This record gives sequence, structure tokens and C-alpha cells, in this order.
Amino acid sequence: MNDLSLIVTTPTSVVAKLTGIRHLRAEDASGAFGIWPGHADLLTALAISVISWRTADGREGHCAVRGGVLTIRDGAQVAVATREAVPGDDLRALERDVLARFRRNLDEEGEARSGARRMHLVAVRHILAYLRPDRRPTGPFAPTADGGEDRP
Repeated sequence: MNDLSLIVTTPTSVVAKLTGIRHLRAEDASGAFGIWPGHADLLTALAISVISWRTADGREGHCAVRGGVLTIRDGAQVAVATREAVPGDDLRALERDVLARFRRNLDEEGEARSGARRMHLVAVRHILAYLRPDRRPTGPFAPTADGGEDRP
């Protein structure tokens, strides 16, 4: 029986590079799935989850991933590219601590993106107000018809 090889990378490092894997478990938006040697080629977006595997000698390994992309090539080469990954032997600790941190970070980033979108929208509204002659701002620092500012 052939084995799988696995490489897990982040933008700055190779987190895991393994051979001799008999079975791998990962999770995407549709749920958890297993990969055995000979699996069909696949490309999927991973959820924030833990990838688990078992080697030919029966050892188990795990790696928490902050989403990412998993590819399978030639039924034997599994590659995971993710923003952040934490390998570990304690599955419960990875699920409890690391995944919770990944989810918190995702929520915080979502809030920051939402705030940035609001600021962008306000800036666009101000630009549009300036460009429409019927709605030009008035006041001591409003632009004048010649492009200058009307200052007191």
C-alpha cells in the first residue's frame, strides 16, 4: 500500500513536512472528510479546524489550521497552505485553545474590516458631496469656485 506525504505551510514557514502517512482527516465547509492513499485529486478551502493523521507505524499527529487551501495530487501528495498553523500532539488542547484563538482573531479581523468599510463609505460620500455642484459643502473651509478655500 502506498503512503501519503503531507506538507503544511504558512506564508513564513513550513510547519510540517511528513511522509509515510496512511490516513489523513481534514475539514472544509461541507464537513470532515478522510483521505487515503489513491484519493482523487482535490482542491478545497479548509475551515478553521484540526488536521489529523496516522502514520504507517500507528503514530498520530495533529495540526490546527486557520483555514487555508488543501490540495491532493497524484493520490499521494497532500499540501496545505494556511495563514497560521500550530502542530501538536494533544488534540484536545489544540481544539480547546488554538482553535478558540483562531476564531477570536477571525472575529476581530471581521470587526476591523467592517470599521474600515464604514470609513471608506464615509470618505466616498464626502467626495461625492464635493463633486456635486448642487450639494457643495458650505462653511469657513469650503472650496470656492476657483479651487481655493473661502476663509474668514
